[in-house]
Amino acid sequence: MFVTPFLLGGALLLMGSSNAAASMNAKYYPNVPLINQDGQTLRFYDDVIKGKVVTINFMYANCGDSCPLETAKLLEVQKMLGEHAGKNVHMYSITVDPDRDTPEVLEAYMEKFNVGPGWQFLTGKKEDIDLIRKKLGMYLEGENELKDHAISFLIGNEVTGRWVKRTPFDVPEALVSLLLGRMQTRSLLSTISSRDYASVPKKAASRPGEDLFITRCTVCHTIGGGRKVGPDLLGMAENLDRNWLIRWLMEPDVMLKEKDPLATALFEQYNQVPMPNLRLSEKDAIDLISFMLVESKRRMEEMTVRNVTPQDNFFNQGSDPGEPQESQ
Repeated sequence: MFVTPFLLGGALLLMGSSNAAASMNAKYYPNVPLINQDGQTLRFYDDVIKGKVVTINFMYANCGDSCPLETAKLLEVQKMLGEHAGKNVHMYSITVDPDRDTPEVLEAYMEKFNVGPGWQFLTGKKEDIDLIRKKLGMYLEGENELKDHAISFLIGNEVTGRWVKRTPFDVPEALVSLLLGRMQTRSLLSTISSRDYASVPKKAASRPGEDLFITRCTVCHTIGGGRKVGPDLLGMAENLDRNWLIRWLMEPDVMLKEKDPLATALFEQYNQVPMPNLRLSEKDAIDLISFMLVESKRRMEEMTVRNVTPQDNFFNQGSDPGEPQESQ
């Protein structure tokens, strides 16, 4: 029986009997060698995807665009997966800049984000990586620069042939629900917690900029909840020049290239993880600032009532990043 892969509704499906599909998979997917952050060689088909539920995204370590956001989003997914990461779900990030992204560079990148077990970063020959991307529908014809690579990532099950594209702006709970639910031959959602991940999103955003903050910012920032990948934003909108902040939200990569003093200070202070360019319009930036102002005021009033001192935001560096601490 002839079996062929094709895209349908954002999913790459393999049609046919299981035996025929397995045989076709081995022929369709390139079994090229890749090298992980520890210097170990893995074959793409045999070792990376065969018989597994996987996430695969394409990135590069020096990206000042959406790669850091995608990594931060997937880090939230990895944490939610818990013991399932590396067991029932295998996570892979493959560089599109293999000439510079050696195993050592990828290992350092993982350390910046505090990546845990079950997630490997891979490099190899450029022609092999491009072939993988083409087979997975992740190669953009006419790419001229590294930043042109597709920022979507894939969730897939090689056995069933179901592949689904997602973006860095997806809600992490929804991704976990997909990975441990529909992508599995038997749902594992009941094994992670009593929380109903299938119920997200939990509520509609009600304030200007809130939806943008939830979808674009929460994987790296809190407002009054302590440091994450990036700074706690409590008080930032009140204390920074508004025009500077609007521009920073719209084109942080440009400001870093220009060596803007504050942009450079933020970059150095937060582990040299660049603020990604989120392609925000001026209205988007203004809406985000509006939300940050309202939410900062609300959080400060709440902390005053609870007699809590904010810790480790950009203007009040605490010695121990994390939740606000009770005042003594």
